[in-house]
Amino acid sequence: MTTTDVPTREQLVRRASELVPILRKNAAWSEENRRIHDDSIGALADAGIFRMRVPARFGGYESDTRTLVDVAAELGRADGSVGWTASVYWIPTWMAGLFPDHVQEEVFATPDVRVCGTLSPSAMAAPAEGGIVVNGKWGFISGALHAQWQVVVAVRVAPDSEPMPVMALVPMTDLLMVDDWHTAGLRGTGSVSTVAENVFVPEDRVLPLGAVVQGNGGVSRMNAEAAMYRSPLLPVASASSVGAVLGMARAASESFLERLPHRKITYTNYESQAEAPLTHLQVADATLKTDQAEFHAHRLAGLVDGKSARTGGWTLEERVRARADMGAVCRLAKEAVDLLASASGGSSIYSDVVIQRIARDVHAANLHALMHPNTNAELYGRVLCGLEPNTLYV
Repeated sequence: MTTTDVPTREQLVRRASELVPILRKNAAWSEENRRIHDDSIGALADAGIFRMRVPARFGGYESDTRTLVDVAAELGRADGSVGWTASVYWIPTWMAGLFPDHVQEEVFATPDVRVCGTLSPSAMAAPAEGGIVVNGKWGFISGALHAQWQVVVAVRVAPDSEPMPVMALVPMTDLLMVDDWHTAGLRGTGSVSTVAENVFVPEDRVLPLGAVVQGNGGVSRMNAEAAMYRSPLLPVASASSVGAVLGMARAASESFLERLPHRKITYTNYESQAEAPLTHLQVADATLKTDQAEFHAHRLAGLVDGKSARTGGWTLEERVRARADMGAVCRLAKEAVDLLASASGGSSIYSDVVIQRIARDVHAANLHALMHPNTNAELYGRVLCGLEPNTLYV
């Protein structure tokens, strides 16, 4: 057991901001090679980014989700793929803290451990003596190439019970990786597929997914009273995810305004794009949308942190509002980026103009099944209209 001085939110945000130059320097390499640059991973580790959702007794910071939002926004401002990958690590790292304490000791024995994961039950699990045997494949595993563990989800099928989705912790050395991450956006995340072939998982590294989603699936005694573990999985995951997308919108604004003084509007009398009233409207509209995205990101984090600070359950409306806020951040950030990208002219399609990468990254984030604005808005409206949710992921 170790302890460490816990940096404040301001200190962690400053550390993330200080990483912006090196992350931007490596961003093109990461996109071309479809993985985060090793130097960027090292810089994130040195800054303590991977400790933010590690229990304090293992040297972690147990950062609240407002801190996650603000740190991820700085990382996403530097490189959307880095911000996304850091956010993805935070979620299954938090999930690892739900397992028995001796399992956590094994996981967190690795300094700056990185845990990747998924909530998709695209594998099967068969009961075996002392655990389960897993076979299957999971896609979109962001950060797999630099992770030591993966949280996998599989459907456990036993002859004497109904099929049940379970969540399990598996060392990356037990899994195969498929180099299939050939995408238009978030290319640098290295979100390859992983495969389990007759992988045995001990029973103490298996939890029922349904109980975890509902917020009563943890068996860790040491984490039982920690504020970080008083909120259920989906609101926690939602608040962990949005900062990177907010950062992408901010990056688009920086990129656009940096190029603005040197651009004219071709085939018009405007020698400077900055003189055109249309540009003023576009910049103002994009900035206001980014401000609105920030509001929803902070409202979401405020809900999670407020509920975590005290005991008490979550209402169904609060759960779906968490997802609705996440969807709103994605929609508004994408709209802001689209406005600025469309105002960037034909020269912006060149690969060395970063706004085109930002646009592709924010589009990719909006297509994520749990982050899709339409899916989340429909879910929120459905519950507001008095209907039951049509998903277990709330």
